[in-house]
Amino acid sequence: MIRVIDFHKAYRNTVAVNGISFAVGEGQVLGLIGPNGAGKTTTLRALAGIIRPTHGQLYVAGFDVVQQPIEAKRRLAYVPDYPSLFEALTVWEHLEFTAKAYQILNFQQKAEKLLSSLELEAKRKAPAQELSRGMKQKVAVACAWLQQPRAILFDEPLTGLDPRGIITIKQSIIDYARQGIAVVISSHLLNLVEDLCTHLLILHRGRTLFFGETGRVRDMVAEGDVGASLEDVFLQITRDEDY
Repeated sequence: MIRVIDFHKAYRNTVAVNGISFAVGEGQVLGLIGPNGAGKTTTLRALAGIIRPTHGQLYVAGFDVVQQPIEAKRRLAYVPDYPSLFEALTVWEHLEFTAKAYQILNFQQKAEKLLSSLELEAKRKAPAQELSRGMKQKVAVACAWLQQPRAILFDEPLTGLDPRGIITIKQSIIDYARQGIAVVISSHLLNLVEDLCTHLLILHRGRTLFFGETGRVRDMVAEGDVGASLEDVFLQITRDEDY
């Protein structure tokens, strides 16, 4: 569903991403991790068609993000780290707007299910300007799922959520991945990544340190320490790169 080939992105003399390649198949959940400035958000924004690659190819469901942007975007949802909602629109109006934008017919039943599963029913008539940070996050996620995407990108999806909200969003990711949607999660919360992700892409200074199945990343630690946590592995391999 997602394929990235030799992706580079430079801003004048600053190289943000330096030749990364990866793929995410149906039902796979890719954890995108790395230190600040590693190139994670740049990669997500390029896949979403917000910024153009300096070099390389990016595909969503077989469509080139640069050459076929409308077709690619129809099949992709993107939830940024701080979603921008329409302050005057209610929760329900956001869902209605999304349905019209993506030409989703008879959306009401699915929208009602999303309100219920994401615990937004009590806020359906509330304008966005009255919502908490966590509620806004859930509205953005509801709109993303309503799009019926083939692939979805999350940049720090748990920001602002309380413990119940965290459980709710995590379960929604699991449920939709089981339906065959390809998921990419960029997060500094390594326990979230370890809980949800089938595959990992570890970036550092715009380069790939590891890409593969989550269980294989421990092989990068000296002597293949099977008891090492993802946090242990991450600190080890990024520290090695700093020297």
